[in-house]
Amino acid sequence: MKLSRQFTVFGSAIFCVVIFSLYLMLDRGHLDYPRNPRREGSFPQGQLSMLQEKIDHLERLLAENNEIISNIRDSVINLSESVEDGPKSSQSNFSQGAGSHLLPSQLSLSVDTADCLFASQSGSHNSDVQMLDVYSLISFDNPDGGVWKQGFDITYESNEWDTEPLQVFVVPHSHNDPGWLKTFNDYFRDKTQYIFNNMVLKLKEDSRRKFIWSEISYLSKWWDIIDIQKKDAVKSLIENGQLEIVTGGWVMPDEATPHYFALIDQLIEGHQWLENNIGVKPRSGWAIDPFGHSPTMAYLLNRAGLSHMLIQRVHYAVKKHFALHKTLEFFWRQNWDLGSVTDILCHMMPFYSYDIPHTCGPDPKICCQFDFKRLPGGRFGCPWGVPPETIHPGNVQSRARMLLDQYRKKSKLFRTKVLLAPLGDDFRYCEYTEWDLQFKNYQQLFDYMNSQSKFKVKIQFGTLSDFFDALDKADETQRDKGQSMFPVLSGDFFTYADRDDHYWSGYFTSRPFYKRMDRIMESHLRAAEILYYFALRQAHKYKINKFLSSSLYTALTEARRNLGLFQHHDAITGTAKDWVVVDYGTRLFHSLMVLEKIIGNSAFLLILKDKLTYDSYSPDTFLEMDLKQKSQDSLPQKNIIRLSAEPSCFCRYLVVYNPLEQDRISLVSVYVSSPTVQVFSASGKPVEVQVSAVWDTANTISETAYEISFRAHIPPLGLKVYKILESASSNSHLADYVLYKNKVEDSGIFTIKNMINTEEGITLENSFVLLRFDQTGLMKQMMTKEDGKHHEVNVQFSWYGTTIKRDKSGAYLFLPDGNAKPYVYTTPPFVRVTHGRIYSEVTCFFDHVTHRVRLYHIQGIEGQSVEVSNIVDIRKVYNREIAMKISSDIKSQNRFYTDLNGYQIQPRMTLSKLPLQANVYPMTTMAYIQDAKHRLTLLSAQSLGVSSLNSGQIEVIMDRRLMQDDNRGLEQGIQDNKITANLFRILLEKRSAVNTEEEKKSVSYPSLLSHITSSLMNHPVIPMANKFSSPTLELQGEFSPLQSSLPCDIHLVNLRTIQSKVGNGHSNEAALILHRKGFDCRFSSKGTGLFCSTTQGKILVQKLLNKFIVESLTPSSLSLMHSPPGTQNISEINLSPMEISTFRIQLR
Repeated sequence: MKLSRQFTVFGSAIFCVVIFSLYLMLDRGHLDYPRNPRREGSFPQGQLSMLQEKIDHLERLLAENNEIISNIRDSVINLSESVEDGPKSSQSNFSQGAGSHLLPSQLSLSVDTADCLFASQSGSHNSDVQMLDVYSLISFDNPDGGVWKQGFDITYESNEWDTEPLQVFVVPHSHNDPGWLKTFNDYFRDKTQYIFNNMVLKLKEDSRRKFIWSEISYLSKWWDIIDIQKKDAVKSLIENGQLEIVTGGWVMPDEATPHYFALIDQLIEGHQWLENNIGVKPRSGWAIDPFGHSPTMAYLLNRAGLSHMLIQRVHYAVKKHFALHKTLEFFWRQNWDLGSVTDILCHMMPFYSYDIPHTCGPDPKICCQFDFKRLPGGRFGCPWGVPPETIHPGNVQSRARMLLDQYRKKSKLFRTKVLLAPLGDDFRYCEYTEWDLQFKNYQQLFDYMNSQSKFKVKIQFGTLSDFFDALDKADETQRDKGQSMFPVLSGDFFTYADRDDHYWSGYFTSRPFYKRMDRIMESHLRAAEILYYFALRQAHKYKINKFLSSSLYTALTEARRNLGLFQHHDAITGTAKDWVVVDYGTRLFHSLMVLEKIIGNSAFLLILKDKLTYDSYSPDTFLEMDLKQKSQDSLPQKNIIRLSAEPSCFCRYLVVYNPLEQDRISLVSVYVSSPTVQVFSASGKPVEVQVSAVWDTANTISETAYEISFRAHIPPLGLKVYKILESASSNSHLADYVLYKNKVEDSGIFTIKNMINTEEGITLENSFVLLRFDQTGLMKQMMTKEDGKHHEVNVQFSWYGTTIKRDKSGAYLFLPDGNAKPYVYTTPPFVRVTHGRIYSEVTCFFDHVTHRVRLYHIQGIEGQSVEVSNIVDIRKVYNREIAMKISSDIKSQNRFYTDLNGYQIQPRMTLSKLPLQANVYPMTTMAYIQDAKHRLTLLSAQSLGVSSLNSGQIEVIMDRRLMQDDNRGLEQGIQDNKITANLFRILLEKRSAVNTEEEKKSVSYPSLLSHITSSLMNHPVIPMANKFSSPTLELQGEFSPLQSSLPCDIHLVNLRTIQSKVGNGHSNEAALILHRKGFDCRFSSKGTGLFCSTTQGKILVQKLLNKFIVESLTPSSLSLMHSPPGTQNISEINLSPMEISTFRIQLR
């Protein structure tokens, strides 16, 4: 009878929604944009203004009806949840009933079949060089190569340049780390400002002198303190081609550990600064110091409009192989590219380092003699024992011949007669004297060489683009015949080794506390950007001057720059001095607090019912984040929401933000002061709540705080309001506890069983999986309910030591003493099992790890994977690294897959011919193994090093404490370890229709479920509570800015308010950055709980937003530097698979 009543309500609700939707569609039909969605042109402005009154009326109607729809949706969810929790028989009857297709658990993902073609077709069939093949070909035997230790002897015939002279571009540069051995500010004060000051003076002395600069963080800092004359001088030097800005990012980022969100953001920050201050657009990329190189960076530079790039730190054996085959210059193409749209011409420097001894040619002993800063009497000389000589008429002939010999030998490694010779090193050209020493001595050599026709050489100072322009010209004749002389390469350049078995895989994990903090910062920055732009447009509409005139945009800009700074290749990598790490951490920490304020202020304005009352509140203190971090090196703690049963105190509001572009059902957990609590939706409907204990220690329950958890259904990019009230008539469900090998004396209100042993076994289950654990609380087995099959999924911890050889592991290098040793405990760990209505978990307490495995009782995405949380503390260990290993029965052989920057998947092979440390790769968001039947994915909320050393295994290194330097310049070990939180999810998926030959392809894709699980973990819901009660305060039930979820495969990377052209304030435009993800369809799409479909990458602009009108939407290059020719407003967005695109958007 009860079920029948529920069906009646359910049916009526659906009927209402359908009728209301039809009314809206009919009523709004005449407001559509031009009929042909592909036609580009301006929006019908006249028509819009005539219909403004009608639109306002509809907006009011929508606002009134949103609450009704919200209540109906909540009813549907609660109904589905209550049916799920009910008897098995009624559930099965229900699933066969007429309404079964509407249950979230039964929803099949609607995927356009054309969207599945991409993953099955792609795989760089058209690359000349595939890095996976190169690794198979190279023997990695490292013989002595003579003067070029890691290479070979180079010879040439003297007549080789008779028909075409050698063209040499000597490119002066100075590599300025924004923090490493000193902080960013200290380096600027002591070194960088003098490089700039001297650059302006010294380049003006001779128009033949050239210089290149990369890091905009430093240029911006200098720009703020110089006068207009110096600024004009810089612009003049750029205009006449003497000074070139290369790459133009905020920093020269690491390429292994950053997420693509942050890589794009620091690129936009740099390029926007250049456009607004100097009016210059970089053409060429320059990355001489990142420790290995990612194709993601090549893709982003290509999308930003750069046409060429240079890289340096590549495995010495790969460099030698490329030099032998003359493939050091190549078109870098993405693995997944079916055509050539992603090609960018790349130059790989051939030798050991970017310093002067390793850039003129193969013999560092000779090249060092042409670094004139090392002249006798200076602060440092040449390690090879032969110093430079000042050039004068008496020695210019012999010195010129010696240098030209090196240039000729180096040129033999390339396919053209155009040669690049960089001239610089770290923080060079700082002293006034070095400019004279280098430029004057080299100019004498150039003048002599150019005057001797028998030398067949044309040599000059040049910028990077001077070199690339000449290279393009040399390739012109070949291109005219339809083919370039440069090969096409696909793949990546990890893991880097600079000599012997010294693989730089340690930094993939070093300082993991800050790698996690970085991702929290990214999530907060993205949330703040989106909410701020929406709030800004509402503030304009309602003329809320308090918001418009606030300093929020300045604070947002500073947060962008602090995040950008942290992407530097000595920051996020964990390879800086201790106090420099503290400086980075402090910047992130301060920006996190500022972002919380921006999120709170913006959310408050958007959810406030009467916008005009905004000025009367103090929003700084109104909405408070659920989590608070007390210092730059501590873990965030939950705030306790103080409740009151007194009617006069009113209830507490909880505003929950969903930063995803997908409608979602997520768990919300907050701490409250009372266990007798009720949670209501904005309309007053009670919500099911689980009350759990807050543990002050492993076995002590807090008497002042309780955790409440409930399921929240939140619209995409939207806010939902709940009310929390202390109430004696609470219908919340208390969690139950079972404790093993320990006991709790005072359990308070909770039911706790103290158990001596675990012989009966520990299990957790929800409607998707059943997990089995051993007596130590570690997972052993996973049973998937879909097919009833049991799978070995065995979690263990282990230690790596460091080698007994002279060179040991440090911040950069991983040099283990052999295979990992099992984690051994002296006493069996204390195990705590929680069983609840909303979630259940097993927590085990080891000496160095608190390990928690949680299952969510949620129908949909969050219920299908297993959440794993590790709190790691190795502050007292000596020269050890702690790893988590997941062993399974998947027959993965020696193949596994890791992501690159959260953007794409790179297949890997564990090779026995390489040492263990060479088989460790960077993981930004996920790694997986698979066989013909299943795929096991480890999803990660922080960047760490990962490997698969045996079939069926994934191993992730979680923290490392090392007592010594690894001789790469840092001059310290890593001993500043923090208590570090690592967060993962384990997802086991069934595969179908797999052709095992396809497994050997150079490309692979996650499933849509895996993509969205990763997004959920990296962008959790953000709960905010009001700090005080106000009797007059009225909030809307929800803020829902999108008409519906974006297509399942499209991710909104950012909605970034663009800076005004004048001053440092905001403009009315934002950069809308979208990414269409490539995904593998060969997985079950039943029961995914996704409220979205795929649409072949199409989004109709008029169906995008709910609360706003799109005034203009125009395509742009990734970093806003370029607009396509004839750019006009578009009415339909079209994205290809894997495409990241930026649009300039203006809302009102």
